[in-house]
Amino acid sequence: MRIRRIGIGLIAAGLAVLSAPVVAQAQDAQQPKVLRVAVTGTIATMNPFTAYHLGDTEIGRVMYAFLTSYSRQDFSPQPGLADKWSTSPDKLTWTFHIRSGMKWSDGQPITAKDVAWTFNKIMTDKAAATANGSFVTNFDTVTAPDDSDVVIKTKLPLATMLALDVPIVPEHVWAGVTDIAKYDNLQYPVVGSGPFTLTNFTQGQSITLKANPDYYGDTPAYDQLEFRHYDNEDAAVQGLKNGDVDVVSGLTPAQYTALQSTPNVTVVKSRQGRDHDLIINYQAQTNTRQPVGDGNPVLKDPKVRQAIAQSVDVKTLVDKAYGGLAEPGSGYIPAVFGEFHWSPDASQEQKFDLAAAGKLLDEAGYPKGADGVRVGKDGKPINLRLLVDNSIPQQVSAAQFIQGWLKQDGLGVTVQAVSSDAVTDAGSAGKYDLQINAWTGNPDPDAMLAPQTCANLPDADGNGVTENFMCDGQIDSLYKAQQSELDPAKRVQDVKDLQARLYSLDSSIVFAYPNALEAYRSDRWASFGLQPAQDGSITHQNGYYGYLLAKPVAAGSSGGGANTGLIIGIVVVVVVVLGGGAFLLSRRRRAGADERE
Repeated sequence: MRIRRIGIGLIAAGLAVLSAPVVAQAQDAQQPKVLRVAVTGTIATMNPFTAYHLGDTEIGRVMYAFLTSYSRQDFSPQPGLADKWSTSPDKLTWTFHIRSGMKWSDGQPITAKDVAWTFNKIMTDKAAATANGSFVTNFDTVTAPDDSDVVIKTKLPLATMLALDVPIVPEHVWAGVTDIAKYDNLQYPVVGSGPFTLTNFTQGQSITLKANPDYYGDTPAYDQLEFRHYDNEDAAVQGLKNGDVDVVSGLTPAQYTALQSTPNVTVVKSRQGRDHDLIINYQAQTNTRQPVGDGNPVLKDPKVRQAIAQSVDVKTLVDKAYGGLAEPGSGYIPAVFGEFHWSPDASQEQKFDLAAAGKLLDEAGYPKGADGVRVGKDGKPINLRLLVDNSIPQQVSAAQFIQGWLKQDGLGVTVQAVSSDAVTDAGSAGKYDLQINAWTGNPDPDAMLAPQTCANLPDADGNGVTENFMCDGQIDSLYKAQQSELDPAKRVQDVKDLQARLYSLDSSIVFAYPNALEAYRSDRWASFGLQPAQDGSITHQNGYYGYLLAKPVAAGSSGGGANTGLIIGIVVVVVVVLGGGAFLLSRRRRAGADERE
């Protein structure tokens, strides 16, 4: 199981401090303008074929262009590498026309052959399909009859053809890679087609990219984009206050509130395409249907899962654990994605009701022992392990509330607040009973729903993009129906029906759509390209506008040019060498996926 989490994780290892007096000097007008973004956690890979954690895809989006992209205004499809497209009458053949005159960052021309090579590699190489294999499952052939046109023939009509969230790579670089799974893609400068080019990646310290002068779109108004690592979110916030970084995301409600009154700092709160859910491990298995892990057998009883669902008070979690800075959860597709979002009606809703949950457990044959803890069919007290990422305070708080409610039902619960990596490893191996998880979705629901299908169960080596080992015939049928339904209204209904089925199985109890909480140095940066344009976020977009359209404060304005590094007096340079941790894994973004906060 490959979990994607939202947000930001952590690392710690070493520290080196250098200090020396320096003479005050005038600002060097030739110094590059740099946008510095704080992150906490490990970036797993710069290889776009295997990158599905949120941190990895966040950086990949500014390195590589896609065939089409998502509008900044409302997430609707818009041109990317392709400036126009057409379909055959039977909707089985799509022809994408590639913009003319585009170049890779090494000066080589970008052609339709690069696009065809990328898709064919994913279709024929198991490792290359790691992150984006679901997009090509129903492709028949992909060809480039000339440098300008890509022709994709599909096995059935697909409603997802304008939402192919696949980074296109240069054939002249990647054709020489013999093992995609082991390729780190760190031959500087990394050849790409996006607005920025990777020039350095030092794990646990920083990632540096320079503006790509050959990018076909808007030109960034600054020279370099740098991601700086911090041990944790508190350290990142202090870095923002000190002026060491310009943007911090994944704030806790307490941090967000405190920064509202901080001079030269502007906070941003926005809706986002993420959900936080309580997942219940009752059918951990491989794609050959071999059981894995050690989930408590009592969870196989649907009445136990229903009782757990009735013991989660969504309103209290949003108000207390998230400080009101979240939307109440219900359906698996986050509310920000509008028409695809589903909420149960009165006849479907499993309302918070501890008395009803307790009665359900009584009727199912799980009596309370003398100590008040219910006993399973094996005669042993029921104790469930609830895993949660210790780097996300909102989720840790939510876990404590859930533990209290389940104990009132007579279910023993042990909260295990562990590292991001430990949560991911346990999830991949099916070694948990309950887990608070997170997933990031795309405007098109297909990629977020795919991990709920049998086809995405992991193999014996754990390779697979599944959230909770879901495999259900009705869900599979509805997934296939929405994937090929070209009538928008009918597709929306299929997607909603799938969410309703998932809700009824009590495999995933979605309790919150957290707001994106960010802050930036407004003495240095005048504006950012938000997505959606009204009340959107700066980071973790379904695009790259936050970085591409960032505008520095004009020279001569108050604070203008501060991040070019005027040094006066004693300079203390602190290099934090980080290790371990994780960039909140995103559920797949096309997510998850980080999702991490």
